[in-house]
Amino acid sequence: MTNEKTTTVALPDGATLDMAAGSTPLDVASRIGSGLARAALAAEVDGQPYDLGRPLERDSQLRILTSRDPEALGIFRHSTAHLMAQAVQRLWPETKVTIGPVIADGFYYDFDRDPPFTPEDFEAIEAEMAKIAKENLEITREVVSRDEAVALFRELDEPYKIEIIEDLPTDETLTLYRQGEWIDLCRGPHVPATGKLGTFRLLSTAGAYWRGDERNKMLTRIYGTAFFDKAELEQHLERIEAAKTRDHRRLGRELDLFSFHPNAPASPYFHPKGAWIYNRLQSFMRELFATEWPHDEIITPQIYDVELWHRSGHYDNYREHMYFTTADDREMAVKPMNCPASTFVYASRKRSFRDLPIRYTDFGRLHRYEKSGVISGLLRVRTFVQDDAHIFCTPDQIQAEVTSLLGLVEFVLGDVFGFEIAVELSTRPDVYIGTDEVWDRAETVLEQALVDNEREFTISAGEGAFYGPKIDFQATDALGRQWQLATIQLDFNLPERFDLHYTASDGSEERPVVIHRTILGSIERFLGVLIEHYGGAFPTWLAPEQVRIIPVSDQFNDYAESVAAHLRRHEIRVHVDDRREGVGYKVRDAEIQKIPYMVIVGERELGIGHVSVRSHVEGELGSMEIDHFARRIMEEGATPRPGAAS
Repeated sequence: MTNEKTTTVALPDGATLDMAAGSTPLDVASRIGSGLARAALAAEVDGQPYDLGRPLERDSQLRILTSRDPEALGIFRHSTAHLMAQAVQRLWPETKVTIGPVIADGFYYDFDRDPPFTPEDFEAIEAEMAKIAKENLEITREVVSRDEAVALFRELDEPYKIEIIEDLPTDETLTLYRQGEWIDLCRGPHVPATGKLGTFRLLSTAGAYWRGDERNKMLTRIYGTAFFDKAELEQHLERIEAAKTRDHRRLGRELDLFSFHPNAPASPYFHPKGAWIYNRLQSFMRELFATEWPHDEIITPQIYDVELWHRSGHYDNYREHMYFTTADDREMAVKPMNCPASTFVYASRKRSFRDLPIRYTDFGRLHRYEKSGVISGLLRVRTFVQDDAHIFCTPDQIQAEVTSLLGLVEFVLGDVFGFEIAVELSTRPDVYIGTDEVWDRAETVLEQALVDNEREFTISAGEGAFYGPKIDFQATDALGRQWQLATIQLDFNLPERFDLHYTASDGSEERPVVIHRTILGSIERFLGVLIEHYGGAFPTWLAPEQVRIIPVSDQFNDYAESVAAHLRRHEIRVHVDDRREGVGYKVRDAEIQKIPYMVIVGERELGIGHVSVRSHVEGELGSMEIDHFARRIMEEGATPRPGAAS
């Protein structure tokens, strides 16, 4: 019970403490023990992050956060972003500050400075950061009025902060965080003093438009990271270096897979090898949709009257990402998604409950306007194809369909491509279409399907699509990075908006439910992820060139060609390297190109009708009879199937 004298604090172990009114989490930590007080970085009060020095306002559930708590790392990194900004303004006082959030594996801060920052500035900034950390400046929270905040930042000549304040709701509580002479507008919380910081590294710079709008000024974004432990930081930096060697943009050039040109921004040109892999991924999915997970493929138009997009809700909720044109005095839009188109195929004839479920897959090309500040190789492009599908079913069929799709995701992403998979249930966003009742029902159905299928999952609040909740699948690659790939989305709104029906068993007209799903997602993005996951060394079934034959001299070219012809009869993708270069040069080139197998042929191989085989993964395999080698490649090159995935 709270009164003028005490505040009751409930601790994680069930114990309670009566603290004097106005006590802080740090006071509570000190009451528990001096060791905890020294280790404390922040607190969690009634489930929300909280500063150690902020007075408790009521009876509360409280947890002290130390470096052992995952929640503390984000606070630690956010405070390090402030440390970086303070260092920057000490060194270059004319610099204007904007925002500095925490991101996956680190933080960034956007600065307005001319000339922009470069990595050559990092040494000076890091040295100043270390100096400020050594000063052990207290970090304090201040609640201010809107007018006070605007006046302060006007005096400091920080126009970006004033713009942020002016765009906040009038009833928003404004807080400032001060450390020494430096102050920032921030919700917090932060560690109690700069002396708690110190294990950090600045990583890179990038251009970033203010608020992501290319009509605004270009700022300099400095990326950094921080860890509690120096060893963890060093391990992270090693992973970054490993990632650089696997960067799909670099490998795309080196392996001659794709390129970009300014004449088609954020739209890739796929070269022959890249196009082969791209088409192989599509054909692999098509084969699954023709067999184990039956779907019917449809082909739909690219451009539609905008009336369709008004009706679907995309015009109101997605138009900033769409391309528009005019034809026959009508405003038209290029499709950014396939979903509305599938409804017209469904509605082209009368449907009965006996017809359902109907599963339409559509590999139609999509176009979305992505701002230049977010495009990144194949990972964020403006034109792409998805392995998209829309399943029309009765409410009673939802669980069976979701169960089947869960199996499809696990087979493709887990068994075939070797990703570890985590599952998220993404719920209603701030902006959505449809009624709360429909959303509640959809979220309940998806959650129950996951529970019934004994799938572990987390809730990602507010991350659903504007038309329905979804199950998202986070795939962890070979470097431990997570990528959101597959998704299963439940939609009760599309059938309503497009007036879809089926005849129920009692003769009544009912609305179907639509399940949107992709497994690979964007083929372009998936290929970018896959290049980095494999480091460019594709498995034999997906490699555009499976075997490279290297004759030791020109006199063995004919034998090399005969071996190649034999392998091609077994549909093995093979190339003879008959360039007038040394064998060592050709072997190194095959390794750089990450060809799964290279075959050396010379006098000994010709004499016994064998080939000398080297695997990119296993190294030297020795001499093999040609048919034996062909069988090996055929087995490894077979399309993965359930129960026999590679």
